[in-house]
Amino acid sequence: MKKFLLKTLLYVLTGGLAFFVVTFTVYFFNLDMKLTSSLEPLLLKWYDRIPRNQHL
Repeated sequence: MKKFLLKTLLYVLTGGLAFFVVTFTVYFFNLDMKLTSSLEPLLLKWYDRIPRNQHL
């Protein structure tokens, strides 16, 4: 039972460390905003096609 708990704790800590490394890398290099700025033209093209109801 003790080995199982230690192995589970090791997996949880390893997963937490991996998650931290990935999120810190995204934060440090500002990758989320770089991805958003590369997708913006596609999103604007799609959004501009939507018919609008501009009645007041």
